[in-house]
Order: sequence, then C-alpha cells, then structure tokens
Amino acid sequence: MPINPIHPMIRAEEVYKIGRLGKAHGVKGEVSFQFDDDIFDRVDADYLVLDIDGILVPFFMEEYRFRSDTICLVKFKSVDTQQRAQELTGCDVFFPRALAEEGDEMPSLSMLVGFEIVNNANGETVGRIAAIDDSTANILFELEDGTLIPASDDLIEVIDAEQQQIKMNIPQGLLALR
Repeated sequence: MPINPIHPMIRAEEVYKIGRLGKAHGVKGEVSFQFDDDIFDRVDADYLVLDIDGILVPFFMEEYRFRSDTICLVKFKSVDTQQRAQELTGCDVFFPRALAEEGDEMPSLSMLVGFEIVNNANGETVGRIAAIDDSTANILFELEDGTLIPASDDLIEVIDAEQQQIKMNIPQGLLALR
C-alpha cells in the first residue's frame, strides 16, 4: 500500500518501533540499521517509517543487506550521499502495523508494545505493555506500572491486533505482587 503524499501525518498508533539507525556506511548513502524485529524482511514492504525530529516520515527502501542477525545496511531511495545518511543517524525506525497484520501470521513481540493486557478470568484491564523483556528464555511483558507478566503461550488466550488487546489467563496471586 503506497503512502499518499497528500496524507501528511502517520500517527504513532499506526506504527511500532523495530529498531534504530546507526552510522552512515560508505559514500553512497547506505546506513546501518540495528533491528529488534526482521518484519521488514518477512513482509513485503517498500518503506520504513523514521522518526525525524518527532515527525513520522516514510522512507522508501532501494535495497538492504544483512550484516548479522540484528544489523543490516539499508539504502533509502532519497538518500544518495554519506552526509545525507549521517543526518539519519540515531533515528528510531518504525513499521506500519497494517502491513505487519496483513502479511505475518503471528504478531512479532515488538508489535505488542502498547497493547492492553486483559485478565480473562474477570475481564478487567491489567495494564498496557510498555516494553518486552526478551533478555532471558522466559519472555516478559513489562507493563507501564512496572509489573512483569510472563508472555507464555500457555497464558495467552487471544491476541486481538485490531483492538490492541491480549486476553490472558493470569495465575491467581501474580497481580497481588504489584
């Protein structure tokens, strides 16, 4: 789905963060991209969204190549010099939720940031996911209030991407710890 240049605003709720741009690479405008989510490679996407001074701007990709499991080099169509690439250093990189939902069978973890957790037992909203802690084998949802909830398949009942909700069977006593 191409971006309509007449529609100037991409809203924050329409995208989710997948990484950050690093230093310029070479003199032809390539830039390193450290990513947490390779959705841009799994889903057919022509562009990534960059946060340029607080404004979400689409940048169309000419090509990219992987350097490792978490770093690739990206050449954007409108970036043809090392100086222009250097101006993008440090920009956060986002991916459109609509493209991710269309093309991927299962939402990626980073896409779940901002979703509400709902306790399936009583229908109450537990909180909103602020971050995903995947530093250990046991992945955790970190809520805005600091509460940690295991992101276990055994506990997740339904992920509703449209409503941005996750219905979970939360073990009794887990919420009493907060």
